[in-house]
Amino acid sequence: MNRKQIQSLAAQHGTPLVILDHDIIRRNYAEFRRHLPKVQAYYAVKANPAPEIVRTLFKAGASFDVASLPEFMLVYENIKDLPAKEQQDFIWDKIIYANPTKPKETLLALDQYKPLVTYDNLNELKKIKQFAPHAGVVLRLRVPNTGSMVELSSKFGCDAGEAVDLVVAAFQMGLVVEGLSFHVGSQCTNFENFVQALNMAAAVMKESRDRGHAIKILDIGGGFPAAYNRHVKPFGTLARKINAEIDRLFSKDIQIIAEPGRFLAATAATSVARIVGKAVRDGKTCYYINDSVYHTYSGIIFDHCQYPVRAFKRGKTEICAVFGQTCDGLDTISQSEELPSLEIDDLVYSENIGAYSNASATYFNGFPPAQVVHVNL
Repeated sequence: MNRKQIQSLAAQHGTPLVILDHDIIRRNYAEFRRHLPKVQAYYAVKANPAPEIVRTLFKAGASFDVASLPEFMLVYENIKDLPAKEQQDFIWDKIIYANPTKPKETLLALDQYKPLVTYDNLNELKKIKQFAPHAGVVLRLRVPNTGSMVELSSKFGCDAGEAVDLVVAAFQMGLVVEGLSFHVGSQCTNFENFVQALNMAAAVMKESRDRGHAIKILDIGGGFPAAYNRHVKPFGTLARKINAEIDRLFSKDIQIIAEPGRFLAATAATSVARIVGKAVRDGKTCYYINDSVYHTYSGIIFDHCQYPVRAFKRGKTEICAVFGQTCDGLDTISQSEELPSLEIDDLVYSENIGAYSNASATYFNGFPPAQVVHVNL
Protein backbone atom coordinates (compact mmCIF):
# COMPACT_ATOMS: atom_id res chain seq x y z
CA MET A 1 0.00 0.00 0.00
CA ASN A 2 1.48 3.36 -1.00
CA ARG A 3 1.54 6.62 0.93
CA LYS A 4 -1.31 8.19 -1.07
CA GLN A 5 -3.59 5.24 -0.32
CA ILE A 6 -2.72 5.43 3.38
CA GLN A 7 -3.46 9.18 3.45
CA SER A 8 -6.72 8.64 1.59
CA LEU A 9 -7.91 6.06 4.12
CA ALA A 10 -6.92 8.35 6.99
CA ALA A 11 -8.93 11.19 5.42
CA GLN A 12 -11.89 8.87 5.00
CA HIS A 13 -11.87 7.21 8.43
CA GLY A 14 -10.02 9.67 10.65
CA THR A 15 -7.23 8.90 13.10
CA PRO A 16 -5.89 7.07 14.98
CA LEU A 17 -6.21 4.36 12.39
CA VAL A 18 -4.75 0.91 11.77
CA ILE A 19 -4.85 -0.31 8.17
CA LEU A 20 -4.57 -4.08 7.84
CA ASP A 21 -3.79 -5.44 4.38
CA HIS A 22 -5.00 -9.01 3.84
CA ASP A 23 -2.98 -9.41 0.67
CA ILE A 24 0.11 -9.23 2.89
CA ILE A 25 -1.39 -11.77 5.31
CA ARG A 26 -1.93 -14.17 2.41
CA ARG A 27 1.52 -13.44 1.01
CA ASN A 28 3.21 -14.14 4.35
CA TYR A 29 1.29 -17.40 4.74
CA ALA A 30 2.26 -18.46 1.23
CA GLU A 31 5.91 -17.66 1.96
CA PHE A 32 5.80 -19.76 5.12
CA ARG A 33 4.31 -22.72 3.26
CA ARG A 34 6.72 -22.35 0.34
CA HIS A 35 9.82 -22.43 2.54
CA LEU A 36 8.51 -25.01 5.05
CA PRO A 37 6.34 -27.32 2.92
CA LYS A 38 6.39 -30.14 5.48
CA VAL A 39 5.15 -27.88 8.30
CA GLN A 40 1.47 -27.04 8.90
CA ALA A 41 1.10 -23.44 10.11
CA TYR A 42 -1.09 -22.92 13.18
CA TYR A 43 -1.53 -19.14 13.36
CA ALA A 44 -0.92 -17.82 16.90
CA VAL A 45 -4.17 -15.92 17.35
CA LYS A 46 -2.78 -13.86 20.25
CA ALA A 47 -0.55 -11.95 17.81
CA ASN A 48 -3.64 -10.29 16.35
CA PRO A 49 -7.05 -11.80 17.09
CA ALA A 50 -9.02 -9.91 14.46
CA PRO A 51 -11.79 -12.23 13.20
CA GLU A 52 -11.06 -11.02 9.68
CA ILE A 53 -7.50 -12.38 9.93
CA VAL A 54 -8.78 -15.71 11.20
CA ARG A 55 -11.18 -15.97 8.27
CA THR A 56 -8.52 -15.02 5.71
CA LEU A 57 -6.05 -17.58 7.03
CA PHE A 58 -8.72 -20.27 7.36
CA LYS A 59 -9.59 -19.82 3.70
CA ALA A 60 -5.89 -20.01 2.84
CA GLY A 61 -5.59 -23.37 4.62
CA ALA A 62 -4.07 -22.36 7.96
CA SER A 63 -4.69 -23.94 11.34
CA PHE A 64 -4.75 -22.05 14.66
CA ASP A 65 -2.89 -21.86 17.97
CA VAL A 66 -5.13 -20.48 20.72
CA ALA A 67 -4.26 -19.58 24.30
CA SER A 68 -7.65 -18.88 25.89
CA LEU A 69 -11.26 -20.02 25.69
CA PRO A 70 -12.36 -16.84 23.87
CA GLU A 71 -9.64 -17.40 21.25
CA PHE A 72 -10.77 -21.01 20.86
CA MET A 73 -14.38 -19.92 20.32
CA LEU A 74 -13.30 -17.20 17.88
CA VAL A 75 -11.71 -19.84 15.68
CA TYR A 76 -14.48 -22.36 16.25
CA GLU A 77 -17.02 -19.87 14.88
CA ASN A 78 -15.38 -20.31 11.49
CA ILE A 79 -16.51 -23.95 11.28
CA LYS A 80 -20.15 -23.55 12.18
CA ASP A 81 -21.17 -24.27 8.60
CA LEU A 82 -19.19 -27.50 8.34
CA PRO A 83 -21.11 -30.79 8.43
CA ALA A 84 -21.22 -32.14 11.98
CA LYS A 85 -19.23 -35.26 11.07
CA GLU A 86 -16.32 -33.07 9.93
CA GLN A 87 -16.17 -30.83 12.99
CA GLN A 88 -14.20 -33.16 15.27
CA ASP A 89 -11.63 -33.73 12.57
CA PHE A 90 -11.44 -29.95 12.28
CA ILE A 91 -10.69 -29.54 15.98
CA TRP A 92 -7.74 -31.91 15.77
CA ASP A 93 -6.48 -30.65 12.42
CA LYS A 94 -7.10 -26.95 12.90
CA ILE A 95 -6.80 -25.95 16.58
CA ILE A 96 -4.23 -26.51 19.29
CA TYR A 97 -4.69 -24.96 22.74
CA ALA A 98 -1.02 -24.15 23.31
CA ASN A 99 -1.16 -22.34 26.65
CA PRO A 100 0.44 -24.83 29.08
CA THR A 101 -1.53 -23.47 32.08
CA LYS A 102 -5.32 -23.47 31.97
CA PRO A 103 -8.01 -22.65 34.55
CA LYS A 104 -10.21 -25.62 35.40
CA GLU A 105 -13.23 -23.69 34.08
CA THR A 106 -11.58 -23.48 30.67
CA LEU A 107 -10.83 -27.19 30.65
CA LEU A 108 -14.43 -28.01 31.58
CA ALA A 109 -15.70 -25.87 28.71
CA LEU A 110 -13.22 -27.34 26.23
CA ASP A 111 -13.72 -31.02 27.08
CA GLN A 112 -16.83 -31.41 24.89
CA TYR A 113 -14.68 -30.57 21.85
CA LYS A 114 -12.05 -33.22 22.69
CA PRO A 115 -9.30 -30.64 22.10
CA LEU A 116 -5.56 -30.86 21.74
CA VAL A 117 -3.99 -29.11 24.77
CA THR A 118 -0.47 -28.61 26.10
CA TYR A 119 1.05 -29.27 29.52
CA ASP A 120 4.51 -29.04 31.06
CA ASN A 121 4.15 -30.37 34.61
CA LEU A 122 2.44 -33.06 36.63
CA ASN A 123 -0.07 -30.74 38.33
CA GLU A 124 -1.35 -29.51 34.97
CA LEU A 125 -1.62 -33.09 33.77
CA LYS A 126 -3.74 -34.04 36.79
CA LYS A 127 -5.98 -31.04 36.15
CA ILE A 128 -6.47 -32.06 32.51
CA LYS A 129 -7.32 -35.58 33.56
CA GLN A 130 -9.92 -34.31 36.03
CA PHE A 131 -11.58 -31.58 34.00
CA ALA A 132 -10.89 -32.45 30.33
CA PRO A 133 -10.40 -36.23 30.22
CA HIS A 134 -11.31 -36.38 26.52
CA ALA A 135 -8.43 -34.09 25.51
CA GLY A 136 -5.34 -35.19 23.68
CA VAL A 137 -2.19 -33.78 25.26
CA VAL A 138 1.04 -32.27 23.96
CA LEU A 139 4.08 -31.98 26.22
CA ARG A 140 5.93 -28.65 26.08
CA LEU A 141 9.71 -28.87 26.31
CA ARG A 142 11.94 -26.11 27.65
CA VAL A 143 14.52 -25.08 25.03
CA PRO A 144 17.11 -22.29 24.63
CA ASN A 145 15.68 -18.80 23.96
CA THR A 146 19.05 -17.04 23.64
CA GLY A 147 18.81 -13.87 21.57
CA SER A 148 15.04 -13.90 21.09
CA MET A 149 13.22 -10.60 21.57
CA VAL A 150 10.70 -12.13 23.99
CA GLU A 151 12.05 -14.91 26.21
CA LEU A 152 9.59 -17.66 27.21
CA SER A 153 11.72 -20.47 28.65
CA SER A 154 11.67 -19.13 32.22
CA LYS A 155 7.87 -19.38 32.26
CA PHE A 156 7.02 -22.48 30.23
CA GLY A 157 8.41 -25.91 29.40
CA CYS A 158 9.67 -28.95 31.25
CA ASP A 159 13.35 -29.87 31.40
CA ALA A 160 14.47 -32.51 28.91
CA GLY A 161 15.46 -34.84 31.74
CA GLU A 162 11.90 -35.06 33.09
CA ALA A 163 10.10 -35.03 29.76
CA VAL A 164 9.70 -38.76 29.19
CA ASP A 165 8.58 -39.33 32.78
CA LEU A 166 5.79 -36.80 32.12
CA VAL A 167 4.88 -38.67 28.93
CA VAL A 168 4.70 -41.96 30.82
CA ALA A 169 2.65 -40.32 33.60
CA ALA A 170 0.07 -39.12 31.07
CA PHE A 171 -0.40 -42.60 29.62
CA GLN A 172 -0.65 -44.07 33.11
CA MET A 173 -3.52 -41.66 33.79
CA GLY A 174 -5.33 -42.84 30.66
CA LEU A 175 -4.49 -39.79 28.58
CA VAL A 176 -2.81 -39.98 25.18
CA VAL A 177 0.29 -37.89 24.48
CA GLU A 178 -0.21 -36.91 20.87
CA GLY A 179 2.73 -34.57 20.54
CA LEU A 180 5.82 -32.79 21.80
CA SER A 181 6.20 -29.01 21.51
CA PHE A 182 8.71 -26.25 22.15
CA HIS A 183 9.09 -22.49 21.63
CA VAL A 184 12.42 -20.76 20.96
CA GLY A 185 11.18 -17.31 22.00
CA SER A 186 9.37 -14.64 20.01
CA GLN A 187 11.19 -12.87 17.14
CA CYS A 188 14.05 -15.35 17.25
CA THR A 189 16.98 -14.06 15.22
CA ASN A 190 19.39 -16.63 16.67
CA PHE A 191 18.60 -19.51 14.34
CA GLU A 192 20.73 -21.93 16.38
CA ASN A 193 17.88 -21.94 18.92
CA PHE A 194 15.82 -23.92 16.42
CA VAL A 195 18.69 -26.32 15.70
CA GLN A 196 19.27 -27.02 19.40
CA ALA A 197 15.54 -27.36 20.09
CA LEU A 198 14.99 -29.83 17.24
CA ASN A 199 17.87 -31.98 18.47
CA MET A 200 16.50 -31.93 22.02
CA ALA A 201 13.04 -32.87 20.78
CA ALA A 202 14.40 -35.73 18.69
CA ALA A 203 16.22 -37.15 21.73
CA VAL A 204 13.07 -36.96 23.87
CA MET A 205 10.93 -38.59 21.18
CA LYS A 206 13.46 -41.39 20.76
CA GLU A 207 13.58 -42.09 24.51
CA SER A 208 9.80 -42.02 24.69
CA ARG A 209 9.56 -44.48 21.79
CA ASP A 210 12.14 -46.74 23.45
CA ARG A 211 9.97 -46.77 26.56
CA GLY A 212 6.94 -47.86 24.57
CA HIS A 213 5.25 -44.54 23.78
CA ALA A 214 5.67 -43.24 20.23
CA ILE A 215 4.80 -39.58 19.72
CA LYS A 216 3.37 -38.67 16.32
CA ILE A 217 3.24 -34.84 16.35
CA LEU A 218 6.11 -32.37 16.73
CA ASP A 219 5.09 -28.74 17.32
CA ILE A 220 8.09 -26.48 16.64
CA GLY A 221 6.30 -23.45 18.07
CA GLY A 222 6.67 -19.85 16.98
CA GLY A 223 9.51 -17.37 16.99
CA PHE A 224 9.79 -17.01 13.21
CA PRO A 225 11.08 -13.45 12.80
CA ALA A 226 9.13 -10.75 11.03
CA ALA A 227 11.04 -8.57 8.58
CA TYR A 228 10.93 -5.40 10.69
CA ASN A 229 14.11 -4.08 9.11
CA ARG A 230 17.05 -5.02 6.88
CA HIS A 231 18.94 -6.52 9.83
CA VAL A 232 16.55 -9.47 10.09
CA LYS A 233 17.96 -12.38 8.14
CA PRO A 234 15.74 -13.81 5.36
CA PHE A 235 13.16 -16.39 6.38
CA GLY A 236 14.50 -18.74 3.73
CA THR A 237 17.82 -18.94 5.60
CA LEU A 238 16.06 -20.14 8.75
CA ALA A 239 13.81 -22.50 6.79
CA ARG A 240 16.79 -24.24 5.20
CA LYS A 241 18.21 -24.99 8.66
CA ILE A 242 14.87 -26.27 9.93
CA ASN A 243 14.23 -28.42 6.87
CA ALA A 244 17.69 -29.95 7.06
CA GLU A 245 17.25 -30.87 10.74
CA ILE A 246 13.74 -32.26 10.19
CA ASP A 247 15.02 -34.48 7.36
CA ARG A 248 17.98 -35.64 9.44
CA LEU A 249 16.29 -36.22 12.78
CA PHE A 250 12.69 -37.33 12.20
CA SER A 251 10.95 -40.08 10.29
CA LYS A 252 8.60 -39.15 7.47
CA ASP A 253 5.51 -40.23 9.42
CA ILE A 254 6.01 -37.54 12.09
CA GLN A 255 3.54 -34.67 11.62
CA ILE A 256 5.29 -31.31 11.97
CA ILE A 257 3.30 -28.22 12.96
CA ALA A 258 4.32 -24.68 13.93
CA GLU A 259 2.76 -21.60 15.53
CA PRO A 260 3.70 -18.49 13.51
CA GLY A 261 1.97 -15.35 14.73
CA ARG A 262 4.22 -12.34 14.37
CA PHE A 263 5.60 -13.66 11.06
CA LEU A 264 2.13 -13.70 9.50
CA ALA A 265 0.65 -10.52 10.99
CA ALA A 266 3.39 -8.00 11.78
CA THR A 267 4.13 -6.64 8.32
CA ALA A 268 0.45 -6.50 7.32
CA ALA A 269 -0.51 -3.35 9.23
CA THR A 270 0.26 0.36 9.14
CA SER A 271 -0.86 2.83 11.80
CA VAL A 272 -1.70 6.46 11.09
CA ALA A 273 -1.90 9.17 13.74
CA ARG A 274 -2.40 12.92 13.87
CA ILE A 275 -0.15 15.42 15.64
CA VAL A 276 -2.16 17.03 18.44
CA GLY A 277 0.66 18.90 20.19
CA LYS A 278 4.11 20.37 19.59
CA ALA A 279 6.66 21.73 22.03
CA VAL A 280 10.39 22.30 22.42
CA ARG A 281 12.02 20.79 25.52
CA ASP A 282 15.74 21.08 26.25
CA GLY A 283 16.29 22.15 22.67
CA LYS A 284 14.52 19.11 21.20
CA THR A 285 11.29 19.32 19.23
CA CYS A 286 8.60 17.11 20.78
CA TYR A 287 5.48 15.93 18.99
CA TYR A 288 2.36 14.51 20.65
CA ILE A 289 0.15 12.19 18.58
CA ASN A 290 -3.38 10.89 19.08
CA ASP A 291 -2.22 7.34 19.70
CA SER A 292 -0.11 5.92 22.52
CA VAL A 293 1.79 3.04 24.11
CA TYR A 294 -1.51 2.14 25.76
CA HIS A 295 -3.05 1.73 22.33
CA THR A 296 -1.54 0.82 18.94
CA TYR A 297 2.03 1.32 20.22
CA SER A 298 1.52 -1.06 23.16
CA GLY A 299 4.14 -3.35 21.64
CA ILE A 300 6.79 -0.90 22.84
CA ILE A 301 5.89 -1.88 26.42
CA PHE A 302 4.67 -5.44 26.10
CA ASP A 303 6.62 -6.72 23.12
CA HIS A 304 10.03 -4.99 23.46
CA CYS A 305 9.48 -3.66 19.94
CA GLN A 306 10.10 -0.26 18.35
CA TYR A 307 8.05 1.17 15.50
CA PRO A 308 9.77 4.03 13.63
CA VAL A 309 7.48 7.04 13.18
CA ARG A 310 7.49 8.43 9.64
CA ALA A 311 6.12 11.67 8.19
CA PHE A 312 4.26 12.18 4.93
CA LYS A 313 5.85 15.62 4.60
CA ARG A 314 9.27 16.00 3.02
CA GLY A 315 12.06 18.27 4.16
CA LYS A 316 15.17 18.54 6.25
CA THR A 317 14.96 16.30 9.29
CA GLU A 318 16.06 16.65 12.89
CA ILE A 319 16.08 14.35 15.91
CA CYS A 320 12.72 14.69 17.67
CA ALA A 321 10.78 13.05 20.47
CA VAL A 322 7.35 11.53 19.89
CA PHE A 323 4.92 11.10 22.78
CA GLY A 324 1.49 9.53 23.06
CA GLN A 325 -1.72 11.30 23.96
CA THR A 326 -2.16 10.02 27.52
CA CYS A 327 -1.25 11.94 30.67
CA ASP A 328 1.49 9.48 31.66
CA GLY A 329 5.25 9.95 31.44
CA LEU A 330 5.61 6.30 30.43
CA ASP A 331 3.76 7.12 27.22
CA THR A 332 6.90 7.74 25.19
CA ILE A 333 6.93 6.39 21.65
CA SER A 334 10.43 7.55 20.73
CA GLN A 335 13.12 9.90 22.03
CA SER A 336 15.13 9.86 18.80
CA GLU A 337 12.98 10.00 15.69
CA GLU A 338 14.21 11.75 12.54
CA LEU A 339 11.35 13.93 11.32
CA PRO A 340 10.93 17.09 9.23
CA SER A 341 9.30 20.17 10.71
CA LEU A 342 5.67 19.27 11.35
CA GLU A 343 2.61 21.18 12.53
CA ILE A 344 -0.56 20.43 14.45
CA ASP A 345 -2.89 18.15 12.43
CA ASP A 346 -0.11 16.78 10.23
CA LEU A 347 -0.18 12.99 9.88
CA VAL A 348 2.53 10.47 10.76
CA TYR A 349 2.58 6.71 10.29
CA SER A 350 4.33 3.52 11.42
CA GLU A 351 4.70 0.36 9.37
CA ASN A 352 4.97 -3.32 10.39
CA ILE A 353 2.71 -2.81 13.40
CA GLY A 354 0.29 -5.71 12.90
CA ALA A 355 1.41 -8.02 15.73
CA TYR A 356 1.15 -7.51 19.50
CA SER A 357 0.09 -3.87 18.99
CA ASN A 358 -3.61 -3.09 18.86
CA ALA A 359 -4.06 -6.67 20.16
CA SER A 360 -3.03 -5.41 23.63
CA ALA A 361 -4.57 -1.93 23.37
CA THR A 362 -6.55 -0.56 26.32
CA TYR A 363 -8.95 2.29 27.12
CA PHE A 364 -6.45 3.95 29.47
CA ASN A 365 -7.22 7.61 30.22
CA GLY A 366 -10.54 7.13 28.47
CA PHE A 367 -8.99 7.05 25.00
CA PRO A 368 -10.40 4.24 22.84
CA PRO A 369 -8.14 2.04 20.69
CA ALA A 370 -7.58 3.02 17.07
CA GLN A 371 -10.13 2.07 14.46
CA VAL A 372 -9.04 -0.87 12.31
CA VAL A 373 -9.74 -0.85 8.58
CA HIS A 374 -9.28 -4.08 6.64
CA VAL A 375 -8.31 -3.84 2.98
CA ASN A 376 -8.05 -6.50 0.25
CA LEU A 377 -10.27 -8.90 2.16
